[in-house]
This record gives sequence, C-alpha cells and structure tokens, in this order.
Amino acid sequence: MFKHIAFLFLSSFLFQVCLAQRIPDPRMERKLKEKTDKRIRINDIIRQEEEGIASFSKHTIFGLKMNHDGYGIMFEKGKVKSPYKTNILQFELSEKQHVKEQKQTSAESSFGFTFINKPFVYGKQNIFYQARLGVGQQIMIGGKGNKNGVGVYGVFIGGFSAGLARPYYMQFNTDQGIVTLKYSEADHDQFLDPTTIIGGTGLKNGWNEMKFIPGGYAKAGLRFDWGRFNHSVSAIEFGFGFDYYSQKVVQMVDVEGKSFFPTGYIGLVFGNRK
Repeated sequence: MFKHIAFLFLSSFLFQVCLAQRIPDPRMERKLKEKTDKRIRINDIIRQEEEGIASFSKHTIFGLKMNHDGYGIMFEKGKVKSPYKTNILQFELSEKQHVKEQKQTSAESSFGFTFINKPFVYGKQNIFYQARLGVGQQIMIGGKGNKNGVGVYGVFIGGFSAGLARPYYMQFNTDQGIVTLKYSEADHDQFLDPTTIIGGTGLKNGWNEMKFIPGGYAKAGLRFDWGRFNHSVSAIEFGFGFDYYSQKVVQMVDVEGKSFFPTGYIGLVFGNRK
C-alpha cells in the first residue's frame, strides 16, 4: 500500500515538473520579445541610413566648451529636414578672459599661522560673459560606415550675442580698514596698489551692476560623432567663430577695450536623437 502511495506522489510531482517546463514564463517571453524588437529596429535604422532615408526627426544635445580665451556651456535642439541636413537652434553661455589675466593669491600671517586669501586677478576691471542665441544647420559630410563608425558633420550657426560686463570687485587693506572696491577713476591708484590687495570677492558682487552690450556672432565647426547606432550623440567638436558688439568692452584697467572677439574652440557634445 505504501509503495502505491509513494508511486502516485512521485508520478504527480514529475507531471507537474514536465508541465511547468512546457508552460512559458511570461516575463521571459516579454524580455525575449523586447530584445528581438530592438534588434529589428536597429537593423531597420541601419538599412534606412544606407538607403538615404532619414531615421530620426530631431535631436537634443548638451555641450561643454573650452575656448582659447575662456569656457562655456551649450544647449542645442535640432530638426531633421533631409538625410543630410538638420536645422538647429542653439543657446550658449560663456565667460571671456583677457589675454593679460593672471590669477594670483595673497597671504597673511597671524599668531604663527599663514592664511591664504581668495585668489584675484590683478588689474581686472570687468568680468565679461556672453549669452548667444543662434540658428543654423548641421550638414552631414560623412556618415557612419557601420555601428562602430564615426559620423562627420559641418555645423554653421549665426545669431544674437548678448555681452554682459560685470564689475570686478576686490578687497583692500586701507587706513580705514578692510574695504571692498570696484574700479573707478577716483580709486585708480588704490585699485592697482598690490601691497594693499587682500584678495578677490568671488561671485557675490556686481550682479546688479551688470552692463548689457548687444552684438552678433557667427561660427563654423566640425563635429565628429562616434555614438553607437546614431541613437545617442557622443561627439567632439572643433571650430572657429567671432563676436562683434555695438560698444567696446573693457576687461582690464589701462587696456583699451574692443568690439571684435575672434574665438577658436573645442567641445564635448552629448545627447540623443528621436
């Protein structure tokens, strides 16, 4: 009797195991379907690009730029017009530095300890920012030969450039104690006396005294994109441009300002296409 019961339990267990193996797991099926669909979609995109059909309708990218005279950030929206041309709208914000700028620090000693003060730029009169808004085109020069290839694009942009000059403040040790000053003709000698300079003031001064200087800009560059399958944008960009302003911008004391600012740049660009 016991043998018969054991045999029935064993048979039932084996039947359930076999049945479980035959019934597919919905989660596994869903993952397998997603992988298959993704493979089909990628193959379709590659085929379309080889046949000259635009695979994407728009892109959104961000960038970090190093100029020969400063640094900045960039945001860009693009709308595809053909397999080879994309209309773009771009916004940039950057800081321009004068060739004579040289950051320094001063030190103070007290009770046997040496304290390093905030760094400053000797003779700096204004901090100069640029806010650019422009339109242009991205033109494909060479597409990716395969999924690991590099796409080459020409980028041409022009538009409005807002120059923003913020007074540069420093702290000084005077007979009246520690004072914070920006440059003025009346304080010319004090502002340029290195023996009384304590240090800079960082970002906390001058924002409400910023001077707006309108202008325009144009630039051209080459963008090398190694993003996988063109879904993502991962690129390095080289280029040259210029800004021209309606008034001369003074950055350093006793140095004549200028209206024309040529700029060479290199940048890293990241984003995606849809």
